[in-house]
Amino acid sequence: MEDAAEQERGFHVITIRKQIVTAALPLQDHWLPLSNLDLLLPPVHVSVCFCYKKPRHFLSVAETLKASLAEALVSYYAFAGELVKNSSGEPEILCNNRGVDFLEAVADVELRELNLHDPDESIAKLVPKKKHGVIAIQVTQLKCGSIVVGCTFDHRIADAFSMNMFLVSWAEISRFNAPISSVPSFRRSILNPRRPLIIDSSIDKMYMPVTSLPLPQETTNDLDNILTSRIYYIKENALEDLQTLASGSSPKTGYGQRTKLESFSAFLWKLVAKHTGRDLVSNKNSKMGIVVDGRRRLMEKEDNTYFGNVLSIPFGGQSIDDLIDKPLSWVTNEVHRFLEEAVTKEHFLNLIDWVEIHRPIPAVSRIYSTGTDDGPAFVVSSGRSFPVNKVDFGWGLPVFGSYHFPWEGSSGYVMPMPSPVDDGNGDWVVYLHLTKGQLKFIEEEASHVLKPIDNYYLKINTIN
Repeated sequence: MEDAAEQERGFHVITIRKQIVTAALPLQDHWLPLSNLDLLLPPVHVSVCFCYKKPRHFLSVAETLKASLAEALVSYYAFAGELVKNSSGEPEILCNNRGVDFLEAVADVELRELNLHDPDESIAKLVPKKKHGVIAIQVTQLKCGSIVVGCTFDHRIADAFSMNMFLVSWAEISRFNAPISSVPSFRRSILNPRRPLIIDSSIDKMYMPVTSLPLPQETTNDLDNILTSRIYYIKENALEDLQTLASGSSPKTGYGQRTKLESFSAFLWKLVAKHTGRDLVSNKNSKMGIVVDGRRRLMEKEDNTYFGNVLSIPFGGQSIDDLIDKPLSWVTNEVHRFLEEAVTKEHFLNLIDWVEIHRPIPAVSRIYSTGTDDGPAFVVSSGRSFPVNKVDFGWGLPVFGSYHFPWEGSSGYVMPMPSPVDDGNGDWVVYLHLTKGQLKFIEEEASHVLKPIDNYYLKINTIN
């Protein structure tokens, strides 16, 4: 009965045209190596989508997007290439202007009918499955005339900062037909290892060669433990209340003002631990990591348009008992403590050298390594710079935008982003990829903070 209900409320997407868009100017073939920080990323694909109301007085959405994409690929030539293994077995980008798969599609659903709270049901159908190249793009026209622009890219080539930069540049070309405001830098020498290499044992606590990963645990048939995705929104006042509570009200705590990201992450960590504690495994530890962008720490100001991955994932582990029993301010202080160790230039230099020592063996963050004594783990990846209010291709700003990352790992994934409703100055949109049991518990315990995203909040019940 459940499968029948799913089919009944589903919709169909039909691809009507598929083309390959290449850079508008000839490009000389060359190899672009991945940096040591790129090599820390596994071969996973990340998607992003933007929903727009029906364009008014706009003749050809797809043709305009293809023409501006061809112009954008002149500067973002890595996206027009292919990923090929070198003689050491490591991936490199062959910048040969192979081009980007560009799909045009139609869907038998209206924008106001999309269940955006369940991105596995909605967004997953509106972003392309990348089969070739580095990035694929899908433009879908909905039954009401609304437009959805979806992209799927290889995370080994770009982090969220790089993808955001590309999206804004593509939109600028489409809207203004003028040069882009930020030209990407592919200067890999910025991330070269030091000579001689410096060995720092602290990195061994955060990362490990994939050859050291424990054997996969037996999978469970418990539906509550299946990872799934949901999207919520958080009002500005709820975030401020969390921040106040997380920062500690008594001067005896010794805690300073904590950021909204630290406060929210700690709040979510407590919820996940509390859910696990109900299952009588509170003697275990839970791990939480937060993705840190190293650009401001590692690079000079003129290199803040560097294209690639400049990420680290510091994390902490605490007993589930402590996470449940201690106040939010204590948990937030633990989050702040493990973040402090990774927000320095020295940390990223050490990480680059550490990768160099272990090459060509791939490496991975230890937060993704779970053993029999480990409790739940998840990673928070801040999307506060997500340009939902800048990706205007010429027919208006999106009414909704989100990353979509339903990866197949055993750890959860969380992405807070600015809301399109209030220019990103207050409310958040939050993408959660956790187990069904965790999500159900969070909705029961934190309905005053996390509210399911809906068309009423996004103001898209009336399309025209």
